[in-house]
Amino acid sequence: MMPMHMPQIPDTLPTDGKPFNLSRRRFVGASLSALVLGALLPGKVVRAAQSQAAEIKPGTRVPAFLEIRPDGTALLRSPFVEGGQGIYTAFAQIVGEELDIAPDRFSVECAPPGADYLLVDGARFTGGSFSVRSSFEVMRRLGASARHMLLQVAATRLKVPLASLTTQPGVVVHTASGRTLSYGELAALAAALQPPEQVPLRARKDFRWIGKSVPRLDAHDKSTGKVKYNIDAEVEGMLLAAVQHAPRMGGEPEAIANESEVRAMPGVHSIHRLPGAVAVVARRWWQARRAVESLKVDWKEAAPGTPHAMPANFSSAGMRATLAAAPGPGISAESIGDAAKALESASQVIEATYDAPYLVHGQLEPPSALARWNTDGTLELWLPNQAQEMFQQAAARVAGIAPDKVIVHSSPLGGFFGRHFLYGTANPFPQAIQLAKAVGRPVKLIWSREEEFLRDALRPMGLARLRAGIDENGLPQALYAEAVGESPTERWFGRQPDKANDSAVEGIAEKPYAIPDRRVAQVYLEHPPTIGFWRSVGHSMNDFFYESFFDEVADAGKQDPYELRLRLLADKPRHKALLQAVAELSGGWKRGPFSASDGSKRARGVAMASPFGSEVATIAEVSIENGSVVAHDVWVAFDPGSIVNPAIVEAQVRSAVALGLSSTLLEEAVYENGMPRVRNFGAYAILPPGRMPRVHVRIVESGAPMGGVGEPGLPGVPPAVINAVAALTGQRVRSLPLSKTHFAGA
Repeated sequence: MMPMHMPQIPDTLPTDGKPFNLSRRRFVGASLSALVLGALLPGKVVRAAQSQAAEIKPGTRVPAFLEIRPDGTALLRSPFVEGGQGIYTAFAQIVGEELDIAPDRFSVECAPPGADYLLVDGARFTGGSFSVRSSFEVMRRLGASARHMLLQVAATRLKVPLASLTTQPGVVVHTASGRTLSYGELAALAAALQPPEQVPLRARKDFRWIGKSVPRLDAHDKSTGKVKYNIDAEVEGMLLAAVQHAPRMGGEPEAIANESEVRAMPGVHSIHRLPGAVAVVARRWWQARRAVESLKVDWKEAAPGTPHAMPANFSSAGMRATLAAAPGPGISAESIGDAAKALESASQVIEATYDAPYLVHGQLEPPSALARWNTDGTLELWLPNQAQEMFQQAAARVAGIAPDKVIVHSSPLGGFFGRHFLYGTANPFPQAIQLAKAVGRPVKLIWSREEEFLRDALRPMGLARLRAGIDENGLPQALYAEAVGESPTERWFGRQPDKANDSAVEGIAEKPYAIPDRRVAQVYLEHPPTIGFWRSVGHSMNDFFYESFFDEVADAGKQDPYELRLRLLADKPRHKALLQAVAELSGGWKRGPFSASDGSKRARGVAMASPFGSEVATIAEVSIENGSVVAHDVWVAFDPGSIVNPAIVEAQVRSAVALGLSSTLLEEAVYENGMPRVRNFGAYAILPPGRMPRVHVRIVESGAPMGGVGEPGLPGVPPAVINAVAALTGQRVRSLPLSKTHFAGA
């Protein structure tokens, strides 16, 4: 999905006692206080890891991932970052299942950069609902390998055949004699063994923790405020910094009219000019923020030809018009049959253009970064991120040092949604590096809400032009679709000019419905604003375009949209079963309008989506109140193939529904004169608790390959709601959010 080159394990390690990454220290076996499985790697193994990192097969070296402490508890280093999606608990379940340690005996932390953790096609990133499904078997093998190593040591200690031993949680048992040895007693000796090449895995029928709703490991600490996010990071002697960015991307600071006055403000240490921004460093952050916002800066507009400079006349309304006017036919992403010819012979042709706006991420934790230059020449960074090696390399380029001199600390993310990828000017760590270098002390930089809204990497605006042809029986025979715009993968990982981008057309191309002739294409058009990944990426808007248009086609052919979907899924048993499951969950399909028990007039809409290897069917029930849409219930049937923790899956679906509904009803990032109209939550509407519907979830494990969990629950919500609104009011809304439309009493 995201091709990239990652650095390997550092060639050298600090030996002078100066600060360095504690996770890395544990990795190379420098623990002085406990005998742990990861603490006794032979020196020659450490040296081999340093000099031959490229030869390491990711996910095979048990000590890189796992420590067993004397008390029998376990530390697991996760290749992926926890940001609320529950993967640390899932990994404890998976590894614990094979290792035979209960999940609640685990603590989990994010692994440092290194070759062992490049599990995603030779790279590492947390995103695309990919963490658990990409490493499920790897984590099982790690647990099983560690268990085998413990059994080997126990067989030697007890002088019995290995086959005569078994385990109970945290204990090796010799059943014949009744003797036992705890894992903590065996861990140090087990560390000296070579992990087995092959190891048997537990049969699924014997799973004790996988597939069960094990309580989340982080629930207590999060609810009691004990979790340390990046914004909480502190080091001795640090200063705090705040920034003021150029109002438009590409602008640079020139004169500052009141620099001397601001320098004299309480707590101010220094004032700095940075690329595209000015900064104040102070003893406290509020001092820095008040000071930097007091600076009267003369901003110089971007020079002609500046990459991704924001035009002074840019507006989101103008961008929508530009997308709509972009000529086709675009680059083909899917071509089956002859859609153009089929449209010519169709009994009726239906056409529509749909669009969805720019969106901010709006995570609760503002962006922050803490940088410290050490006396040994290393640079330590505490920064929220979704791709450790990528950030390590980027920081090295900013700092002008080798990647192995950059030590990355990855804290839990205070919000996820795709915000913490490497987005250039949308990340604060380059500024923190420069400020720490300039003042000679550690600096923690925190962006205010206003600066975050100004420099966020937006979900791109999307637009799709759709045409369909139906036959004399009202059945769709042809579909012709053009998705217009640019995807984040093209922006940040390169574009192939002769190939449609998968992310740009996902949710429109390769839909499961049996429409004989179809063509889906991408019309590429670059966005002036900085764009980034957003929860469910292209699916977040493309499924809205397609599934809403599907209902238009059904109505034109006088077909019930649910029944038409069932008919066109006759040869897709997995999808058909899921659609029937969501109808059953909702008490039986009924489109409406109908009267509810409270006397309100309501209707329902249905939609399907196939995001990130999973399948989803969604039904929404709505009414109209004071001209606005009210969502009462959302039913979701979700098939990710197989699951690890049902409670986490259900929680992720619920949160995805909340975000999907928020984007449907309210959210929109509006630009005028090259700047966002809104720069804080006070005016950026998000779904309030009082408008959250009841959410009903049914998990369907079809046995298909494991799919994603965190994002798939979102894409079906916008079209299900829009289709329900159309059934209720007769108004077909093709542009989000719904707050732009006033509905007469329905």
